[in-house]
Amino acid sequence: MSSKPHYNWIPTQISQKFFDEFISQHLTSKEHGPERKLTDLKLFNYILRVIHTGCQWKSLQIERNDDGTAEIHYTSIYKTFRLWNDDECFDNIFTNTVQVLHDRGLLDTAVIHGDGTTTSAKKGGDNIGRNGHKHMKGDKVVAFCDRNCNILAPFVTAPGNRNESPMFKDALGPLKKIASAVGYNLKGSIMSLDGAYDCKANRKMIFNSNMKPNINENKRNRKKTKRGRKRLFSPEIFKERFQTIERVFAWEDKFKRVIVRFEHLSHVHYAMKMLAFSLINLRYFTVRE
Repeated sequence: MSSKPHYNWIPTQISQKFFDEFISQHLTSKEHGPERKLTDLKLFNYILRVIHTGCQWKSLQIERNDDGTAEIHYTSIYKTFRLWNDDECFDNIFTNTVQVLHDRGLLDTAVIHGDGTTTSAKKGGDNIGRNGHKHMKGDKVVAFCDRNCNILAPFVTAPGNRNESPMFKDALGPLKKIASAVGYNLKGSIMSLDGAYDCKANRKMIFNSNMKPNINENKRNRKKTKRGRKRLFSPEIFKERFQTIERVFAWEDKFKRVIVRFEHLSHVHYAMKMLAFSLINLRYFTVRE
């Protein structure tokens, strides 16, 4: 049987060909000290194994040498992960995935779906807050995707007790920035959001960005219909969110380490989440036998 791509299969371990094509050029090399014991591919796959399985770094299953000793200590893998994160390598990998999707005609930005998701933080840390509605303490992110479930821009973050509506302004900026850098056009695109984002300021920002809002109206306990011109809204487009942005968040759950936040430092957790989103975008190029 010939091998063929599986567009819904998210990679958790990658091959040398995949690594050379999409990852290696964005990773920085070690400048000082002894050379690394393992190749960048092996180190990267160990990092993916932590994110996928959700294990602790010290519980990571490391391959053995012929004499029975571990081929590398888990702290060396963690230090490499932190080095790449500090050098913004994972951000560059994500930006490149959007560029690759655009260059190969895999983006459909006629409709852009946005939403937020909350992650429970079990060990405390920075950038967290108590979400009374979901009865958890954690943080939240807002992300955008196209009609093909491709994440279009880096997500924005906030403590779990912050309302999502004001976060839209912070999220729209990176979307426009990466659209300009990559080369896809947002003019005429429909921005589809749920009722949490329904406010005059958000609609105005969307119109000023030459896009059209498709936001489910938040009635805010009104007893009567609001006066004035009826707002633009298409239920058919809004229904797509369950096949797009909600599917993206479901795919993200494949990476067990990002379902629950155990990192005290938020930027470490967000680096793992950024890697998960990058691999979701690169699912088109994975091949299974």
